[in-house]
Amino acid sequence: MASTAIQDQLHDNYCWGCGADNPVGLQLKTYWNGEVAAADWMPSLDFAAGPRHILNGGIIATLLDCHGVCTAIADAYQREDREIGQGQDIWHATVSISVSYRRPTPLSGPVQLTAGVPTRANGRTSVDCVLSSGGKERAYATVISTRVPEEWRHGSR
Repeated sequence: MASTAIQDQLHDNYCWGCGADNPVGLQLKTYWNGEVAAADWMPSLDFAAGPRHILNGGIIATLLDCHGVCTAIADAYQREDREIGQGQDIWHATVSISVSYRRPTPLSGPVQLTAGVPTRANGRTSVDCVLSSGGKERAYATVISTRVPEEWRHGSR
């Protein structure tokens, strides 16, 4: 597995879910492990759903979205035969996300995320993501993202 998280190699990433530059965010850290992107994340009571022992579904969707987009970004760097963060920055934005919740995710232990890139077409990257906990799949998502220009990142329209 890579020793530096994808998010820690991206410049000026203030995303609430995965931005290394956002000190109050979720701080998701994704690593390449062969052809699979993997992450571990530890929930806390701050992220409870109605029941205090279950992870909030919106947090789950955010983790899956960020994991998927960062996987697409890292994949784009690989396809260009560049290290993440080298040369002109590559950024992707979510076009769509489809989340299926399989069973409740407990707050009592870490969650694991895995992702793979099944397709790239028409400027979009599709990433299949799984969130697991306690050895069971808890949620699944397909995240479709598109590469965005530098102007998009800095507020130009």
